[in-house]
Amino acid sequence: MAAYIGEIAEQVPCISLDAISKTVHTIFSENPSIHGVVIVKKEEPVSLITRTDFYEKMGNLYGYNLYMGRSIKLITNKKPLIVDYFQSITDVSNLAMQRKEEDRYDYVIVTREKKYIGIVSIQRLLMKLVEVQVEFASFLNPLTRLPGNHVIENKLKEVINQEKFSILYFDIDHFKTYNDTYGFKKGDDLLKSTANLLKTTCEKNGLFLGHIGGDDFIAVQNHYDYKAICEGIIKDFDENIRRFYHSNHLSQQYVIAENRQGVTEKIPLVSLSIAIVTNKYVTFESMEQLSEYTAKVKRNCKMIKGSCCLDNII
Repeated sequence: MAAYIGEIAEQVPCISLDAISKTVHTIFSENPSIHGVVIVKKEEPVSLITRTDFYEKMGNLYGYNLYMGRSIKLITNKKPLIVDYFQSITDVSNLAMQRKEEDRYDYVIVTREKKYIGIVSIQRLLMKLVEVQVEFASFLNPLTRLPGNHVIENKLKEVINQEKFSILYFDIDHFKTYNDTYGFKKGDDLLKSTANLLKTTCEKNGLFLGHIGGDDFIAVQNHYDYKAICEGIIKDFDENIRRFYHSNHLSQQYVIAENRQGVTEKIPLVSLSIAIVTNKYVTFESMEQLSEYTAKVKRNCKMIKGSCCLDNII
């Protein structure tokens, strides 16, 4: 999938500033699908003459006789959008749509080391933009729009070889009971609210955040300073969760529901478990070893009542 604008550039004829207008007329006549010709000076693009602009000028009274046999620079004064090969398709799309209305659908000229290499039509640009957005969306969790498992896996493969890392696994305890009691719509709202809370903290502290799925999230950082971050997240989560319960459930601090074995009992309100795995005391040689160790920490963390965090000193 193309990421850079230069990867989708196409060739159209280019001419020098000294070329006469008749040359442009010949190019347009022989290439009916071309909508513009690039004007260059020592391989650097300086202007663009569109088919529409060219024939509007030639169609004016005396225009043909006045311009056809003379230099193209007499009629070209358009300042085109010129971008570098390595600019992203998304950024170029934004720049193209910010142009004046009369210029919005002109070719985008692409350069590499300031030298002309081709153009991108707006049709081709928008089609590729859609492809990029569809592919990008496939890597995001559809509910929270956070990076999903494919991105998370690549991130973990990257950090496992770092000198320092801390991985924070977030799990909402008793979430199934909440879903069963309040319905999936409220459950989704709770997940999205939790995702936003985590995102705010992680962005402020420079952490990568992903959504594993369901009520499981993960954050990654390249240091061991996680204690204050976790304490802040737990405090915010416990305060935020209050608005998702009826007053009677809040006052009694439980709901009556069936557990996973089908037995009706008092089940606590949701809480947040944060299992933390670092390489401060343990060296991980593989993803499998990391996964096995993580499972132990998460299991121990889930045994603690209420919102809590547990690091890998076990």
